[in-house]
Amino acid sequence: MDPMAPLDVIQAPLIDTLPRLSAALTETIPHRGLADLSANCPYAPFKVYGESPGDPGSAITTTEMHALRPLVPAGGNWQGLARLAGASVPIVALASGISEPCALLVVVRTADTPLPRERLAPAQALWDLLTAHREGMRTEIVPGTLAVSRAASAARTRAISELGGAHGAALSALLGVLRDRGLDDTTARTRAVDLAITALAELRSQAELDQELVEERAADALERLADSLRRILRARNIRLDLGTPGVEEGGDRLLPGDVVDTASAAVRATVHASLEDQGRGPDGARLSRIHIGWKVNSARLRATVRDDGPGARSRDSFDTHRIAERLTPLGGQIEVDAVPGWGTTVIIDIPLAPPDASRRDPLTGLGTRELEVLQHLALGRRNRDIAQELHITESTVKFHIAKIFDKLGVNSRGAAAALAHGRRAA
Repeated sequence: MDPMAPLDVIQAPLIDTLPRLSAALTETIPHRGLADLSANCPYAPFKVYGESPGDPGSAITTTEMHALRPLVPAGGNWQGLARLAGASVPIVALASGISEPCALLVVVRTADTPLPRERLAPAQALWDLLTAHREGMRTEIVPGTLAVSRAASAARTRAISELGGAHGAALSALLGVLRDRGLDDTTARTRAVDLAITALAELRSQAELDQELVEERAADALERLADSLRRILRARNIRLDLGTPGVEEGGDRLLPGDVVDTASAAVRATVHASLEDQGRGPDGARLSRIHIGWKVNSARLRATVRDDGPGARSRDSFDTHRIAERLTPLGGQIEVDAVPGWGTTVIIDIPLAPPDASRRDPLTGLGTRELEVLQHLALGRRNRDIAQELHITESTVKFHIAKIFDKLGVNSRGAAAALAHGRRAA
């Protein structure tokens, strides 16, 4: 494997990750397609690239990928025949134990001869590296990445809803006709009913799995965040008090993945900001306790971080951790209440629904490719450099820039870049 391949893969724009990963694995594992099931990916948790292993028009499903999970040990791999897109094909499955649940990569091979362990080791290392990179993007999510994720998530949700409704209506109508006692040929009707019921069960199963990938219970999300913080606080001899939400506080509510990741990143950054101030607390001792609580209602997630430090921190002291900048794409806000001698309370408020793009966040009106071009504009790159990075022509870059200017209501690259940096210039 090319020594520079890992760098090329992790530096790729989100929509080009799988194509570059495929190119990096070509010599190590000859293949015709990849399938990626990674709940920690901020762009889309399930992606495929390459040829379908089944009949024309078929596709690998999340249900098929999920069925492979028990075969692959965490941090290990498995190879053999598997059923994908309705066909039995040779595969190599890699599971990275860096994320929870394990990120699963399935490589659809061109041959069924078992590969030696030394051939799989570089592929496993590359998959672990990419998973670690995604986990970092998830825990330290930034506005540009979040905007891409939200745009993709919105389009994906609409597509799933429309397809699910259409398929469900068609199959329900089929069942209604086939169950009509006035029809002849009982055997044919029975078999058709069985097929339709199976198809409905498959559709519902895929919907449930997709929901598991993009949503998380509020109480589970807070506990996962607390686990990561305890390791940091324990080393400093600081106690973490957790206000786990009950049913009345919305603990059982399912939260969108981008809301969970943003709230977790903001809380984690707030804790780090508090740890920087190790002055005397109200009892004369150093900071000794941090309380974290979440409350969720039908419209908002409200996270509270309270410490027993000296209470001398201001709102500006949290800006170096980019907390407000992380919240901007979702229309979230941060409030800081410091009482000298009693500690500091930080409240992070995030709406569960996407903000009004025309009123709050104009970036949500951009397409995926336009967001990628805007990110490069914000870095001051020239059209030629952007074209090379995104593998498109300069004319296409100019076209996207014109559309970006029109949608954002700006007439210069600098103004567009300012909006990409959280509208600081506004």
